[in-house]
Amino acid sequence: MSKECCGSNPNTMLLACSGASNLGQLANQVAVELTREGFGKMFCLAGIGAHLSGFVQSAKDVPAMVVIDGCQVACSKKILEHAEIPMKAYVTISDLGIEKTMDTNLKREEIDRVKAAVKEASNKFQADWAEYGCGPEGCSI
Repeated sequence: MSKECCGSNPNTMLLACSGASNLGQLANQVAVELTREGFGKMFCLAGIGAHLSGFVQSAKDVPAMVVIDGCQVACSKKILEHAEIPMKAYVTISDLGIEKTMDTNLKREEIDRVKAAVKEASNKFQADWAEYGCGPEGCSI
């Protein structure tokens, strides 16, 4: 299947860590920029963590989601697990070789690298599901 099969989906939910380190701030900045570019829509992870019913249900119902964690602590992933929300695509920024620091002066090269990784993870998830006849409207199997 073509890597470009799925492209951007304005209905892709973007859930980003917003921690105090550079990695948390990178995750947040990437979600903001991808939302502005029309790749997806940033959603409130804190609302899910607070178990607000509308936020939790929206996350359960969304057809496409990318979770962006800054580091191996995996706060975003743990919030979804605690709320019993199945994860779809997942990126951990520290896995991209970006070191965790307390310097929140973000580098354009790192933002662009993370954006590319998020797009790749989203496309891979959508391509994997497309092989089973699934798409935003559900599955044909």
